[in-house]
Order: sequence, then C-alpha cells, then structure tokens
Amino acid sequence: MAETYSGEFYCVKCKEKREATGDVVVSESGRKMAKAICPTCGTKLNRILGKA
Repeated sequence: MAETYSGEFYCVKCKEKREATGDVVVSESGRKMAKAICPTCGTKLNRILGKA
C-alpha cells in the first residue's frame, strides 16, 4: 500500500498554503517528498519531508 501525506503544501501559483492529501515518493536524491494537486488552481504541489 502506498504511503500518503495529509497536511499543508505551499502553492507557488496561488502564493498561499493549502491543505491537501498526496502520495509520498522518494526523489532521485534520496529525499522523501509528498506530491499533491492544489484544490483551488490545479497546480502540482511538492513538500520535502526529509531523508528516506
């Protein structure tokens, strides 16, 4: 089962923090990142969570 993250993301298009739920993935550099979609404008959101 895929890990999910629910919390605040910063939307660079809206320039505001948004509440969203996204999937946790490991980037190429080895960091855990949560990826979601802004509920207001539809832009992709990323949040770095820390080392994997």
